[in-house]
Amino acid sequence: MPDLRPAGILATGSYTPTRVLTNFDLEKMVDTSDEWIRTRTGIVERRIADEETVTSDLAFLAAEAALADAGMAASDLDAIMVATVTPDMFFPCTASLLQHRLGASVAAFDILVGCTGFVYALAVAREMISSHAYNHILVVGAETLSKITDWEDRSTCVLFGDAAGAAIVGPVPEGRGILGYSLGNDGSNADALKIPAGGSGLPASHETVDQRLHYLAMNGPEVFKFAVRAMIDSSEEAVRKAGVQMTDISLVIPHQANLRIVDAAAKRFHLPSDRFVRNGDRYGNTSAATISSFGAGLSWGSLVLRW
Repeated sequence: MPDLRPAGILATGSYTPTRVLTNFDLEKMVDTSDEWIRTRTGIVERRIADEETVTSDLAFLAAEAALADAGMAASDLDAIMVATVTPDMFFPCTASLLQHRLGASVAAFDILVGCTGFVYALAVAREMISSHAYNHILVVGAETLSKITDWEDRSTCVLFGDAAGAAIVGPVPEGRGILGYSLGNDGSNADALKIPAGGSGLPASHETVDQRLHYLAMNGPEVFKFAVRAMIDSSEEAVRKAGVQMTDISLVIPHQANLRIVDAAAKRFHLPSDRFVRNGDRYGNTSAATISSFGAGLSWGSLVLRW
């Protein structure tokens, strides 16, 4: 058996819809205020897809950008993974739709672990490439969360936005790439973040539609409490597995669910604030379309990458 080879991100791409929904727009839709949203979440605006746009559309545009950044064609790919909780439909998977649109005759499958999906997908891609089974894998995190948001629920509709991010994962020189990762899940907290209806447990009916059970439902305080602990513990474990120290980390790209969570993590890590990427004020929580460390499940995941 050949030795494991290092794998990392070769290129990236992203796409966001053009429509901007501001906090002041939301003031006209629900009983909320710009000051309330900023104070509690740090979010100022988010991007929203139009009615005709589906998740595979965003995924395709982000994937095209990543392929261009890599100087590759879709025919150079060996597999496609799409992390999403807002697939175009239950099946076929969104990765299948993306594979067809790109014209790539490769294996394709979705990963559904909520906001943590992109990290899970990167970890899977790393193992597939390290084992020499595949050479180049397209990983996409894409969401149209506006489609599953209850725009009458002021506690959740202020949080989410639509976006897609893509990465080409492949072999890299020794000492580079994904050095270590941490993945986990605690199903005992599953009810804290979910879409109650639409699956085999509660199939679609007039009653489930009337009760608005096909929209995202969240226990905000419970998720917040979990998120801070998960981000810290998962990140520290990934750093240990990578064989480095937290002080060696030059950039942290956290999930942008709530900037208060990011601030809490920064204090715990004792790292300068400018080492933490913050763009949630402009895009909100885009679930699997961001690097993440916590999400539905409740799940968590972190990885260390040497670029």
